[in-house]
Amino acid sequence: MNPAELLFGSNLVATATPMNPDGALSEPGLADLVDHLLATGCDGIVVNGTTGEAPTLSDAEATWIIRTAVARADGRARVIAGVGTYDTAASVRRAREAEAAGADALLLVCPYYSKPTQSGVIAHCVAVADATELPVMLYDIPGRTGIAMELLTLLELAEHPRIRAVKDAKGDLFEAMTVMARTSLAYYCGIDELNLPYLASGATGVVSVVGNVAADRNAELIRAVRTGDLDAARSVQRGLLPLVEAIMRTSQGAIMAKAALAELGIIPHPSVRLPLQEPEPAHLRRLAEALTTVAVPA
Repeated sequence: MNPAELLFGSNLVATATPMNPDGALSEPGLADLVDHLLATGCDGIVVNGTTGEAPTLSDAEATWIIRTAVARADGRARVIAGVGTYDTAASVRRAREAEAAGADALLLVCPYYSKPTQSGVIAHCVAVADATELPVMLYDIPGRTGIAMELLTLLELAEHPRIRAVKDAKGDLFEAMTVMARTSLAYYCGIDELNLPYLASGATGVVSVVGNVAADRNAELIRAVRTGDLDAARSVQRGLLPLVEAIMRTSQGAIMAKAALAELGIIPHPSVRLPLQEPEPAHLRRLAEALTTVAVPA
């Protein structure tokens, strides 16, 4: 087993944050969602990330989500807490609060909006990694942050003893393979459309939005790649394409993941917080068709 699996798991889900129509957090919804993820083979629950609508969560809400997920998981899966912001001091504070709340690891996004230099990115990540004893998964997603973690930045950050993994939503597979070859950083694919090529290239696992409703299929995919059965892996990935397209390429991932969970009766409401909005009817029809085509059980 890759050492990173002990820290983070391999079949990780970028977990949605269940909410009521008034925008309040739903405790029954979160409990039911964690139970569902565990029942479908998820071994890493990523909370307070992009799909969890982290920018809309207060510090108190973020801590409550961690505590609730940790208590519900009860050691059956790792709970990885997103703590990244564009403010280093705030990220350090959230990291310490996550540790106190029982998180097993941290997810640290590249600072967004401010567009720091690469030396600033490094200083930010080191400050957060130094703030707790928890292992850190870097989150490289330039499409949202405005900047990437460049190759030399990743190589330097890999020297930190607590920075152990990368969630790669950049999609530069050659760079990912280069970092994997030159460091001990474990890679997790953060782009559902590319799970198979990343796994086949040596990634430890996935951090999947589609996994909110298809973690069992991702488990099959990971298992097939590891056993060298690429025909089976391709079959799983091809079978998932309609659902990947409906969730990731129709509207927006958090919106559609919640809609899918609500459609299946796993959470009671698909409510999101502004500036996100619930999907339009055409998107819901497309999602329902994909859930039927992929045969996701309700």
